[in-house]
Amino acid sequence: MCGRFSLRLAAPEIEQLDGHDASVTDWERRDAFVPRYNIAPHTQVPVLRRRDPAQSDLVLSTMKWGLVPHYSKFEDKTLNTTNARAENLVDGGGMWASIKGPKRCAIPCQGYYEWLTKGKSKLPHFVKPKHGKLMLMAGLYDCVVLQGETEPLWTFAIVTTSANSSFSWLHERQPVILSSSEALAAWLDTSSQKWVPGLAKLLAPTTCPLDCYQVPQEVGKVGTESPTFIEPVATRKDGIQALFAKQAAVSSKKGKPQASTSDNNAPAALKRPHDSDDEVEILDVPPSPKKVCSPGSVTIVTNSLLEAKPTPKKKVVNSPQASSSKISSFFKKS
Repeated sequence: MCGRFSLRLAAPEIEQLDGHDASVTDWERRDAFVPRYNIAPHTQVPVLRRRDPAQSDLVLSTMKWGLVPHYSKFEDKTLNTTNARAENLVDGGGMWASIKGPKRCAIPCQGYYEWLTKGKSKLPHFVKPKHGKLMLMAGLYDCVVLQGETEPLWTFAIVTTSANSSFSWLHERQPVILSSSEALAAWLDTSSQKWVPGLAKLLAPTTCPLDCYQVPQEVGKVGTESPTFIEPVATRKDGIQALFAKQAAVSSKKGKPQASTSDNNAPAALKRPHDSDDEVEILDVPPSPKKVCSPGSVTIVTNSLLEAKPTPKKKVVNSPQASSSKISSFFKKS
């Protein structure tokens, strides 16, 4: 699934669609969008679509995340339509049947968040294109004027598919990513107003190179904002590497000798390729270094060390009588 993503770019940067062969002619309801690092459902987000199904002109339209069908009289808060499963689009029927032909769109983002379940903990990870360009996720949109309202409500859903082999360890689902200009053009081509069989190929798990790394837990709280949400925990200024650097600086000021340079104590590399696929690079937090007692320094002080005081060496003092006899013998010789 995809329940959170990031788009903290200025409007001109978004309109450029950096990394994609497409141009935007207009942006509808631009003022309704607020750039955020932590975009959650029910947020207003720019969506890329055709202005008219019969024309190729592309526009950005700010829409609310969480699709409300055009036949609705009221907005059903219990209806979970943030995502649309690719399998349901291919199989046909259901609430997506009437919109998957004429109302396809793409959602630009810098990357999306996913949570890794590890025991009782859920660890947030950020997934983004390796080339650093905008990611375009496939979506569906709709428009409705609810009962008692005068303005139309524009809403959208993100299409998800099975995770590929590089990301199955993180979650079983991932968004459909339109990584090529051909895929984007085909998905946004709604001129036939119908779902054509060739579209199913675009719903396959992505093969584009992606980066994935753990990010701060705070991103899990809706409404929180920070640029650190899209930075790896391992390389943040307030992260574990910074902590090690501060500890080393304090030790240096106190005149402590440097820690052992044994290979066993070297931190693990921050980057490692996935075991089964080289399309994704995972940034790991290095393990805590082992505590070492090297000659002349102690990193851990225990009661036993305090009690075991070294026995001081006795100073060797020459006997006064021995010194006197040496002086006497000297004068006799002279």
